[in-house]
Amino acid sequence: MASGYNPQQIEEKWQRRWAEDKLYRVTEDSTRPKWYALTMFPYTSGDLHIGHWYAVVPADVHARFKRMRGYNVLHPMGFDAFGLPAENAAIKRGIHPFTWTMQNVDNMRRQLRSIGAIYDWSREVITCLPEYYQWTQWFFLKLYQAGLAYRDKAPVNWCANCQTVLANEQVVNGFCERCGTLVTRRDLAQWFFRITKYAEELRQHDGIDWPERIKIMQRNWVGKSQGAEIAFALDHPGVGEKEIRVFTTRPDTVFGVTFMVLAPEHPLVAELTASERLAEVEDYIERSRRRTDIERLATEREKEGVFIGAYVTNPLNGEKVPIWIGDYVLMSYGTGAVMGVPAHDERDFIFAKKYKLPIPVVIAPSDWQGGELEAAYTEPGVMVNSGRFNGLPSEAGIDAVCEYLEEKGWGKRAVSYRLRDWLISRQRYWGAPIPIVYCEKCGIVPVPEADLPVLLPENAEFKPTGESPLKYCPEFVNTTCPQCAAPARRETDTMDTFMCSSWYFLRYASPHYQAGPFAPDKLDYWLPVDLYTGGAEHAVMHLFYARFFVKALRDMGLVGFGEPFQRLFNQGVIIVERQKMSKSRGNVINPDAYVSELGADAVRAYLMFVAPWEQGGEWDDSGLSGISRWLNRLWHLVLAEYSPGEAAGAEAERALARITHQTIRKVTGDLERLRFNVMVSALMELTNYLAKVKEAGSVNKESWVGAIKTLLLLLAPAAPHLTEELWQRLGYAYSIHNQPWPEWDETLAQDEEVTLVVQVNGKLRDRLTVPVSITEAEAKELAQGSQRVRAHLEGKTVIKEIYVPGKLLNIVVK
Repeated sequence: MASGYNPQQIEEKWQRRWAEDKLYRVTEDSTRPKWYALTMFPYTSGDLHIGHWYAVVPADVHARFKRMRGYNVLHPMGFDAFGLPAENAAIKRGIHPFTWTMQNVDNMRRQLRSIGAIYDWSREVITCLPEYYQWTQWFFLKLYQAGLAYRDKAPVNWCANCQTVLANEQVVNGFCERCGTLVTRRDLAQWFFRITKYAEELRQHDGIDWPERIKIMQRNWVGKSQGAEIAFALDHPGVGEKEIRVFTTRPDTVFGVTFMVLAPEHPLVAELTASERLAEVEDYIERSRRRTDIERLATEREKEGVFIGAYVTNPLNGEKVPIWIGDYVLMSYGTGAVMGVPAHDERDFIFAKKYKLPIPVVIAPSDWQGGELEAAYTEPGVMVNSGRFNGLPSEAGIDAVCEYLEEKGWGKRAVSYRLRDWLISRQRYWGAPIPIVYCEKCGIVPVPEADLPVLLPENAEFKPTGESPLKYCPEFVNTTCPQCAAPARRETDTMDTFMCSSWYFLRYASPHYQAGPFAPDKLDYWLPVDLYTGGAEHAVMHLFYARFFVKALRDMGLVGFGEPFQRLFNQGVIIVERQKMSKSRGNVINPDAYVSELGADAVRAYLMFVAPWEQGGEWDDSGLSGISRWLNRLWHLVLAEYSPGEAAGAEAERALARITHQTIRKVTGDLERLRFNVMVSALMELTNYLAKVKEAGSVNKESWVGAIKTLLLLLAPAAPHLTEELWQRLGYAYSIHNQPWPEWDETLAQDEEVTLVVQVNGKLRDRLTVPVSITEAEAKELAQGSQRVRAHLEGKTVIKEIYVPGKLLNIVVK
């Protein structure tokens, strides 16, 4: 009699044994194909909820499957450990960010161990440790040396009362969340990565298997536009600039320009504004500073602006064009200036109507009679009121105008990208310090590589000012110049935490290597990542930055590949009460209680069974008990004594072999395609079938033992603890997870009977169970012998018969 199934005891036992035996320790092995499977590492928030498990468990199951298939599998885990929440916790709880973070790491590591995953914990990466962020800083220096890191001014949220920079989340309805002061925007010198250099390459996804929606999101984020850059002449006393350049995708409409709009922060605004317009312009600029870029670009918001009292000249028709400022134009996009063509742009049309500006038609619709337009006409048409280009179709006019601009030296064909350079500066403590020193004599000086890491000071004070504590830590700020040894000061900004996650997958190849960020030979063995799994919400941040990072490293000769992740799979989201889980909503489901009650294997199996992995769904723990009952039945089925009965025979043996080999084929295919829910269903069906076989005693002992062995091997990736225990109790060699994956025999998996669908004039009339080997003639004879079919053939003439072997017979009559 089998003893009872005690998952808690079994799971603790095997997790301890696997750790002691280093069962999942991974080393390079040239005799086996490698498989680098990576799940996006979690942020150290404190607790893993069931949504985290939904991300990591199926990924672990697939990695285990590949391991049993003969691959040398690297499936590591680590922690994204820098970030603002830790700093906020330091302020709120009076605890140092490092202490708070590492306590969370300990707890999350405990939770991850309880899953029973195949993580090689000797490869763990924690981004807030100096042994990691030393190389984050090293990469910054490499990007700086390559001209890809630079310092420039960028707008930030500023509270005049607190005298501090505010993060976006600290601005509530335009006001400082702490003191209620109206927040403005001001320029601050910050550090950028020149990601725009790779704009075109980042639009391409050749040679990688990624979801189409992610590729579309990234292409849209880059936002490529083709058109022309046109120079409008500027003749203004005391102004050195002689032109203002604009980019347009519609050079065919340039004869219809009746105004130009500059971004309020455009450097020429102060020089060009007429004295009588100054007060109104300055007031508008001040109001613009209170709005975020998202608010300024909002499509539902009415566009507004102010005339500054200056003009440029349209080079193609010589007309004076008034210059306005409008906050819907951003200095960070394009040239910071746009031309207004109200007859052929909806936004410009509304703007011109509001401010009573001319709206000349230069692209005529087919039915245009020369009158005013009631709305902007944005479709193709014929060029009119366009000088030498009159009568030309507008599509052809784009090229013709570009050629003329280039011929005259007034402009050129150009490509513009929506993508902006990556601003990496954060006015925070809990991040990797930017390894830069400022010297009055030498200017900007990079910290020598030999002096890395630039360590975060442990004695920083955390105050609710919104500014980095580093700024007020003299031991950190005050240093000497690496070049001239004169007194100097350190950069007090830290790096965006996306910098840490842009290369962590490289560190897993050799996490304790001290001569560089990675050992080149180990990197060459493991990289690129074969399968990367995680949420689609990272499409245009983490995934985008990681691609830029690898391409930059490739061009520096540091890596030999240009894409970090060969295949990307986005799992769905587990929601609660139709909302994504979050602590602020109070709907977080902690898996610990379920593991304590039913065991990790039950939770693992249920998470795979609950929904297709790519879809996710509503959390409902009522189904967990069903999974638990299945595992209990399986436990007793495997351990119970089997005795062949009198009914045992060749037909039952063939049926068992067929269902077993069909299940191997199905589960293998499902796991390859990451279809975990139907994989679990197939294993349940095999369990149920074996229970009937046992009850009837219909096969011999050898066949029974073989089928049970196969069931355990197929279940091993999903329920690693249960199967390891049963494997040992059956007397097999340790460990089941070192066994090869079962292979199926296509001949044995073939059905002996199939269902033949019979139609008359395309309508279903009968389903017949027939031998697999049935011939066409036999199929027609059986069909015509069916009473259901004959009823629709009587009195009619058969025109033709369409036969799909073993599947369908369609009889066409009249």
